[in-house]
Amino acid sequence: MSGSDSPGTGENQQVTDSGRVDVDTLRQKFREERERRLRPNTNDQFPELIGPLGDFLSDPYVDPDFTRPPIDDEVDALIVGGGMSGLLAAAELRKAGVKRIRIVEKGGDFGGVWYWNRYPGARCDVESYIYMPLLEETGYMPSEKYARQPEIFKYLQLVGQKFDLYDDALFQTELTQLEWDETSQKWQAQTDRKDRIAAKYVVLAAGAQHRPRLPAIPGIEEFKGHMFHTSRWDFGYTGGDENGEMRGLADKRVGVIGTGATGLQCVPTLAESAKELFVFQRTPSTVAERNNRPTDPGWVEALRPGWQRERMTNFVSLALGIEVSEDLVDDRWTYAWRKLGRGFVDPPEGAPSSDVSEYERHDMELLDEIHARIDGIVEDKETAEALKPYYRYWCKRPGFHDDYLKTFNRPNVKLVDTHGRGVDAITPSGVVVDGQEYELDCLVFATGFDVGHGYLNSGAFDVIGRDGLRLSEQWGNGVRSFHGFFAAGFPNCFFTGFTQAGFTANVVHTLWEQAAHIAHVVGCVEDASASTVETTGEAVDEWQDEYANPNPATIKFWEDCTPGYFNSEGNARNPEGLLAGYYPKGALVYFDLLREWREEGSLRGLVVK
Repeated sequence: MSGSDSPGTGENQQVTDSGRVDVDTLRQKFREERERRLRPNTNDQFPELIGPLGDFLSDPYVDPDFTRPPIDDEVDALIVGGGMSGLLAAAELRKAGVKRIRIVEKGGDFGGVWYWNRYPGARCDVESYIYMPLLEETGYMPSEKYARQPEIFKYLQLVGQKFDLYDDALFQTELTQLEWDETSQKWQAQTDRKDRIAAKYVVLAAGAQHRPRLPAIPGIEEFKGHMFHTSRWDFGYTGGDENGEMRGLADKRVGVIGTGATGLQCVPTLAESAKELFVFQRTPSTVAERNNRPTDPGWVEALRPGWQRERMTNFVSLALGIEVSEDLVDDRWTYAWRKLGRGFVDPPEGAPSSDVSEYERHDMELLDEIHARIDGIVEDKETAEALKPYYRYWCKRPGFHDDYLKTFNRPNVKLVDTHGRGVDAITPSGVVVDGQEYELDCLVFATGFDVGHGYLNSGAFDVIGRDGLRLSEQWGNGVRSFHGFFAAGFPNCFFTGFTQAGFTANVVHTLWEQAAHIAHVVGCVEDASASTVETTGEAVDEWQDEYANPNPATIKFWEDCTPGYFNSEGNARNPEGLLAGYYPKGALVYFDLLREWREEGSLRGLVVK
């Protein structure tokens, strides 16, 4: 499969030094922009969604009057969460022969983030062919290189059907209690619908992308117009659907707060429908081309078994600076990795200081390309300048969109740049920036999800293990696991997500590896006709040694970054932060480590009884 034949972007050309990068000037600009955005309360600047703000947690996609009788059930495996992680865990457990599975999901269907994110314009920004898992197992092929939300959501429903998971799912249900019972050697769970479930194994797969994050703006509760979060899109107010055509906004003045990945996708569609659109920007995103395209049937016919795993491994290899014979995905993600290499954060061991500055120069050249693209698209020079990001490329999640920048050439769209401070206040009738009030009928928060308050923040319950040990106590100062799956004192309990596991831009790759590993361990326990599997304190301590000496260059990189969820809003050493949960030696090393551990066969670090 050649780069020209595969569905890439055709951007695999050599990039040369533009000669326009002034490293010292940009370094100073980066520092200034970072200082303008730093806040002493870092992650605590975001309000808890209680009281009047609790309405942002409601589910607009279901019947609020739904009821059902409580169940009393005993199963082999209880999976908490029906998003990508929970579906993959259930699918792999099914393949391993586990019959009785129960999935508890707060939403009205499977899908996770793709259930909640139904805003117009939503689509994946990692290639569909590696992002949508189990394609070979289901026989499905995405229609586009970057699939839209409706297609991804329907596909995840297909996965649920393929592995007979719908009859096992309790939707619109949240766990309220989870406790290990030593007598029965099972986990005892209760839900907000008074269900009681006994389970031999528990997989915690709730993730973080279901709790909206809101900015702590004075007056947010006073707004008298209509407001909602992008993950709870109110089509009853806007009209239209995931495709747009929101005729309810034709006579409305709409404001959007947030210009990250979500803002990039919903702003162009809102601009097509709203009478006036005001985009309130604290920090601009890097916006590279997406270059989406339909899936080529000829390319599909030429695929060979194992192609998806090969393609996923190729993608993460490039992310880690590993040389490959061909860039199979060939998009703006891999273009940046090929240009920068891994050295953008972690200089090779023994590299002289002069080499480190060269990595920084390549980073700045990439930013120069981003700035040049803005200048070439945005007609108003003041707006173009405000849209230019000033931070190292990987400080924030890169953005990709072909229409976002063009949107600011529309006469009904205005960028309101807050110069890094954010919105000053919200009044009953609008939004205030620099003393000017912008009157609005509708306010949309494109501010993402709460991913910075630790693993347990994603659920409304604590996990109580052997002898009453609470996970909130054991992990009170950060995750302490073995291999990212097991905690001492919590038998038959598996953790997924950013729990000291391998991190890659294609998060699904990690979730799939985790699911396969869980299924393997469960299979070994069942083959041994055993009751429990549990890690030891010594194994946990040994695994922590993998994290004891992070590369100082890595820490400095994140500390120098402008605030965002990658570096816990400027607190890069936060033990509960997103980046505290990834394996520092890289995802492929982590995946290989797990594979070798499985092949070795002794279940080292675990006790099976």
